[in-house]
Amino acid sequence: MKKNDKYHADGVNIELGDDFSSFCAKICRGSYNNSLFVQVTDLSKGNFRGPRGFTLKNLPSGCIQTLAADGVGTKVGIIVASGKLETAASNVIAMTAMDITRYGGLPLVFTNIFDVSSLGEPGSETHALCIEAMRGLATIAEENGYVVLGGETAELGAYVGSEDIKAKLKFNWGGMMFGVYHPQKMIRGDTLAPGQVVIALRDDFRSNGISSVRKALAIRYGEKWYKNPKALPDIIAASSPSVQYDRFLNYLHGWMNENDRLLPLIKMHLIVHLSGGAFESKLGKDMLAPQNLSAYFGDLFNPPKIMRDCAKWRGLSDRECYKTWNGGQGALVVINPEDVGLFMRNARRFGIEARVAGKISKKMKGYTVKIKSKFNGSIVKY
Repeated sequence: MKKNDKYHADGVNIELGDDFSSFCAKICRGSYNNSLFVQVTDLSKGNFRGPRGFTLKNLPSGCIQTLAADGVGTKVGIIVASGKLETAASNVIAMTAMDITRYGGLPLVFTNIFDVSSLGEPGSETHALCIEAMRGLATIAEENGYVVLGGETAELGAYVGSEDIKAKLKFNWGGMMFGVYHPQKMIRGDTLAPGQVVIALRDDFRSNGISSVRKALAIRYGEKWYKNPKALPDIIAASSPSVQYDRFLNYLHGWMNENDRLLPLIKMHLIVHLSGGAFESKLGKDMLAPQNLSAYFGDLFNPPKIMRDCAKWRGLSDRECYKTWNGGQGALVVINPEDVGLFMRNARRFGIEARVAGKISKKMKGYTVKIKSKFNGSIVKY
């Protein structure tokens, strides 16, 4: 620390922040050639703070631009306790990108805000965890063809906290995904009809309902669950990365078709991102009820063991489980029965676990969404 550096003494290390920002800028520059659809122009002249912009290419005429913002939420506490910081970026990317993909759009460019209590000193475990998180972002961007244009890191001291006051890293991570829609490619759910099938895409916990997960861990392992070595396997299981569905669904929707990007490979009538309350609200209330439709799910994925355990520890009913969590599937896709084979073949190609889980019907008396629960076998109705 420089002599008389009062700002450092007050909790902000400008030099370390600059070094970390420079490291992040290298990660951003490494992503500039990731996308077939984005041309980055770097006007920074080597300055990590310098200006950068982008233009779009290889897209059909008539595309409109959009933005989606979200964050990791309280899953950050479980991620830090697990020590698996390289998985953190999968959550903020999934939460932002899917808000574009689910309407038929194409997510392309990501920017983020990484707020920490402290970056830690070079060589410390705190600093190493920050580096690990950003390297995880680089991996996700490369694997999925995203450009990371830039971001912001801030040391905020006591204004970024944790229930573990001695956590090795205290952070919040939010971001914004830039993408495009095309008016001829929108997926709004307005073509839903009886007889269509619902495909479930498997996942564990995403970034929803994590407050109940943390409460369940506290009930099982004590209020300081994050310090209990016996809890570590369950903490690691609960911190699992979010599956990235976007490029699979973008492919099915025709965005990667060089001959005609407006022509989908498969007609998808609806994509539901199963965040909190999604079976009841995003599917039932928002989409099915206004069109006098219902859905029955007789073969959803089994919840992962950690989800079943958390449900038991927290004392949740099956109805509460499917309202709070995704039940073992991160998304639902409604397609025509004749397209199931093609959908499944491509799911395997992209490494996505998928299954026919339900069917759309005309409005049924007594429910909009009916689920044969894979928690305790009861019938759940919304």
